[in-house]
Amino acid sequence: MLTPFHLAIGVSDLGAAEVFYRDVLGCSLGRRSDHWIDFNLFGHQLVCHEVPTVKGATASNPVDGEEVPVPHFGVVLTLEAFESLRARLVASGVTFVIEPQTRFQGEAGEQRTMFLLDPSRNAIEFKAFRDIDDALFKV
Repeated sequence: MLTPFHLAIGVSDLGAAEVFYRDVLGCSLGRRSDHWIDFNLFGHQLVCHEVPTVKGATASNPVDGEEVPVPHFGVVLTLEAFESLRARLVASGVTFVIEPQTRFQGEAGEQRTMFLLDPSRNAIEFKAFRDIDDALFKV
């Protein structure tokens, strides 16, 4: 059984982060202070800390014909959750860094993927596999 991860990231505007993670991504709120907020990111603990300088994605790396932003973080979802989130993001007018697509089609590790930036330019990837247990680390 997998356990939830904890990730703390820097954001330049805590209010904008709250709107994005709560209203756009649909994350519920956890504990908070004047300088940080806990979010439930699909069962994982994401903590946004307001800091004066945020670097965000500063580079990219070519993967299957796309320039993937680096660094980035993300969550592996079920196909149903991925498609539901994709529809929510499209309806919200989100600009994608990499549009929702199928990567490695017909190969080991075939996956649905999409990349976007939060208001502080932190890059986020959401991906899904038909069979997570079989495909996540398939070579």
